[in-house]
Amino acid sequence: MTEELDAAAAWDRLRDIRTTAGAHAAGLVSDGDGGLRWKEPATPEAVELTARYLPLCLAGPRAAFAQLGQSLDGFIATRTGDADFVTGPEDRCHLHRLRALADAVLVGAGTAVADDPRLTVRACAGTNPVRVVLDPRGRVPLHSGVFTDGAAPTLWVVGPDVTPVPRPDGVDVLVLPDAAAASPGRLLAALAARGLGRVLIEGGGVTVSRFLQDRALHRLYVTVAPVLLGDGVPGLRFPGTPVMREALRPPLRRALLGEDTLFELDLRPLATPGDGAADEQDRGAGQARHESQHAVDHGGGEPLRRA
Repeated sequence: MTEELDAAAAWDRLRDIRTTAGAHAAGLVSDGDGGLRWKEPATPEAVELTARYLPLCLAGPRAAFAQLGQSLDGFIATRTGDADFVTGPEDRCHLHRLRALADAVLVGAGTAVADDPRLTVRACAGTNPVRVVLDPRGRVPLHSGVFTDGAAPTLWVVGPDVTPVPRPDGVDVLVLPDAAAASPGRLLAALAARGLGRVLIEGGGVTVSRFLQDRALHRLYVTVAPVLLGDGVPGLRFPGTPVMREALRPPLRRALLGEDTLFELDLRPLATPGDGAADEQDRGAGQARHESQHAVDHGGGEPLRRA
């Protein structure tokens, strides 16, 4: 009897796929209808895992995607900032898988100060992405774990008025030339120029909302937990339309993550043209549409690599 490919083995193959050729080398073959399937028998869990992440694997070298976990009423934390934990362990594993598929994971200064996140891959197998802390005003304390734990390379993005300070080993600094350079499009271009083309925007709500409002995202993952907070720290907030028929209604997929519900929004039709990312994702998604859906040079210092 042929042994079935299980979820752990499928993930070990998936996390290194970036091209159609790589997918074929990993054991995926045409399903005869424009999609891909495993050549050997696979467990239902392996099939489900492949369906969820193969489109992102094949999204190309330039992809901006974001993840938020929130309550039914749209909050990512209580009024005191407590977010441990809005969603369940299945969603945290999903988040870590997204990190493993990214070159870089980016958070804003507010999240870095409030949560002191590690931003590493721990709940699944995978390589740590470069951690990017967007901190134009230099608000994040240098004793924060992201700067001191040495768990992964870190890029501290600061504005031109931030006073230079000694930085710990493994931390590089990108000084923005002006305030406009912190805009999502320009920031993604600067990261791509440093070899960080696949970027996970992890938080917080303000930062993810800015990238969404500027049409800089290609995929958005929102996990909704069956809990009501009443008030708290909001998730997505951006200037909306006064007319319901003009509201954003992107193509989406749904999946259950334990008690939570994951919504995956395909924002490629809304993405700002000209950066090449949407074209790359169109080509990749075409290979995976039936699935239910390196070295980093940071300028003048030592090259940073995914840990």
